[in-house]
Amino acid sequence: MENSPITLLHWHTEPALIGGILFVGWAYALFNGPFRIRACPLLPHSTKHSLWFATGLITFYLAVGSPLDPLGENFLFSAHMIQHNILMYICPLFILLGLPQPLVDEFLRHRPALQSTLRFLAHPIIAGLLFTLVFSFWHVGAFYEAAIRDKTLHMAEHLSMFFVSLLMWWPICAPSKRVPSMAFGPQMLYILALMLGQTPIFAILTFSKDVLYDTYFYAERVMELTPLEDQKAGGVLMKVANMAVSVGVLASIFYRWTKNQPENGQVS
Repeated sequence: MENSPITLLHWHTEPALIGGILFVGWAYALFNGPFRIRACPLLPHSTKHSLWFATGLITFYLAVGSPLDPLGENFLFSAHMIQHNILMYICPLFILLGLPQPLVDEFLRHRPALQSTLRFLAHPIIAGLLFTLVFSFWHVGAFYEAAIRDKTLHMAEHLSMFFVSLLMWWPICAPSKRVPSMAFGPQMLYILALMLGQTPIFAILTFSKDVLYDTYFYAERVMELTPLEDQKAGGVLMKVANMAVSVGVLASIFYRWTKNQPENGQVS
């Protein structure tokens, strides 16, 4: 593939991608601007929330629009796994942190059907199953290869991973009291269950003696990794990212839990 150096420097500027990100940013500006002033006139504008949301949009673009995308699409499975980790663990978390709770609750209060749907989808059992099943589905050989070779399917893969990851994060850091987070104890069990849920796909990728994806088996080598080593590296990256995020979230939950405990000697 003679044009690989050019491919690896490519930044996506497709109208659907750039227009979609700009549209979401515009919708957020309306939500945190005119809607906030009308629905919660006493709620001041929060720069912190705006920065979190903007960072979420930026990380989304870096995952699917930067040279990481052609690198993962054409050459390295491990690069594609980095993409997925950003879409699952970083970008959705930043987006949720960017949503002011009073505005989300006011928005849901007038939309009972949306609230009921969100309450169902964000239930930890449903959200955890969707997250695990969607992630595993897209790593089945036939579906993975189909997404790599078809732009529309590839976009559907990334968007589905992103949306189920929003649901996955909701029981932990919900920006709403109407569809709230779980209590701290169940949150910790939920995180441990999610860790276990990714173990089968991790084991398949890491311990397989065969290259599971033809795209990478026949790809030009851009690093000193064999296709099988690249696949194993992708599996390890997946598990390391999962464990690092899980340990960080568990530590955060435990810290917030202890802070909310009554002081020693205080009657509860």
